[in-house]
Amino acid sequence: MKLVNDMTVWFLKRRYERIELFKKSPIETQLRMFTELLETARYTEWGAKYNYGQIKTVKEFQEQVPVSTYEDLYPYIERVLKGEPNVLWPSSIEWFSKSSGTTNARSKFLPVSPEALEECHYEGGKDMMTLLIQNRPDTKVFDGKGLSIGGTLHANPFDDYTQVGDVSAVIMQNLPAWGEIMRTPPLEVALMDHWETKLEKMAEICSQENVTSILGVPTWTIVLLDQILERNNKSNLLEIWPEFEVFVHGAVSFEPYRDLFTQKYFPSSKVGYLETYSASEGFFAIQDDMDKVGEMLLMLDYGIFYEFLPLDQVGLKHPKALLLDEVEVGVNYALVISTNAGLWRYLIGDTIKFTSVEPFRLKVSGRTKHFINAFGEEVIVENADHAIKTAANQTDSLVANYTAGPVYMGDGSRGRHEWIIEFSKSPDDQEQFNRVLDESLRQVNSDYDAKRYKDMALLSPLIHVVPAGTFYNWMGSRNKLGGQNKVPRLSNDRSYLDDLLAILEAQQPGA
Repeated sequence: MKLVNDMTVWFLKRRYERIELFKKSPIETQLRMFTELLETARYTEWGAKYNYGQIKTVKEFQEQVPVSTYEDLYPYIERVLKGEPNVLWPSSIEWFSKSSGTTNARSKFLPVSPEALEECHYEGGKDMMTLLIQNRPDTKVFDGKGLSIGGTLHANPFDDYTQVGDVSAVIMQNLPAWGEIMRTPPLEVALMDHWETKLEKMAEICSQENVTSILGVPTWTIVLLDQILERNNKSNLLEIWPEFEVFVHGAVSFEPYRDLFTQKYFPSSKVGYLETYSASEGFFAIQDDMDKVGEMLLMLDYGIFYEFLPLDQVGLKHPKALLLDEVEVGVNYALVISTNAGLWRYLIGDTIKFTSVEPFRLKVSGRTKHFINAFGEEVIVENADHAIKTAANQTDSLVANYTAGPVYMGDGSRGRHEWIIEFSKSPDDQEQFNRVLDESLRQVNSDYDAKRYKDMALLSPLIHVVPAGTFYNWMGSRNKLGGQNKVPRLSNDRSYLDDLLAILEAQQPGA
């Protein structure tokens, strides 16, 4: 395999010249992306509606084309799902990425064009390895295999000739032969529907491979690694994969899991961790310096044109979006993208913060809405409100206030959501309320449902019922009383939960 490693390293090093080029000319690179996107889409229905053929400048584009959410674009996406051509993008769309987080349906369906696959997702995968090589010139990572956990694919419910699934599954299904040779487990296992069986098969197969890298979301990776350790009766993964080099992670914050990986799974300073920022909508950023934890280089030549919305502009009818040469370090912006899959001025829902502008490095700072995404479940407030309402209706209760956040995975323990709920009318049956809350979340959020399957990644919610007035007193202690201040419903960290629980503990007799 040494020859394979040496050839792969040589090939990927050539790509670094392109990365250096856009780092030196970021504004020009983005302007080229903008021009190419509009030229390609000028004869689509969307392009004709907004007169793409006559737009000459970014300013004209911003004046004529609205910033859109998924709900805004869905009438067009639905037509693409049903097989109608040339609506948002001229290429034939055969694949759709499915994710949660929408307010009007259980899942979002996002078009994945051939250009998005080749010029964005696959380019991102190659650059990920290119930047690893720049950080570790003596890497032998290609002497072994890369482990990746795929999602699942299904027939498009609107059109049997196309397919929908997790973006990881779409990417794997379309990998070139050389890419498939370098990864494990085999495609037929990686894309299995039944998660329990899939993880068992993966543990069996991957235990016998020379795995040198893993690409995945920490949540499912932890579940798989625990199974492999148990299966082989080992204390850490380096006893099974002594040549393991790097874990490439993304989708959720890695910080709550870093100690678990560095102390339990891979207790060696030789193992590195590389962060990426990719989503169903595209591949956006890669950690280019492994010493800069949490900072990623914005990849500017993937067929995506970026705009950055100051948070006070989010929700306005005519928001003022900034371009790359207008952003400032340390300021939160909502990310707006126009892509080579036909998402135009699309408000992705993430907020980012630049850590550098020479080059343009960023970190994901949160979401434009309150949410929990500690495990890749992307539960949004609309999901939580629906589940609370359903549980209250079925138990003849009234909820006065609530907040929720994550309980992170620990050494051998699964993650879960923790809720603090104040009732103005208590449920007839608290256990039933808890059960219905969980079941309702599973019904409205497919990603949460997948994580909850047989308690494999997430346990059932941990729910605390608190006395009347708890939230009022808590908001008062934070100087947040008043009509303009609202109880934060969801948080992707434990700050609100721990603050409230500490107050409750202090109020206990004998505290």
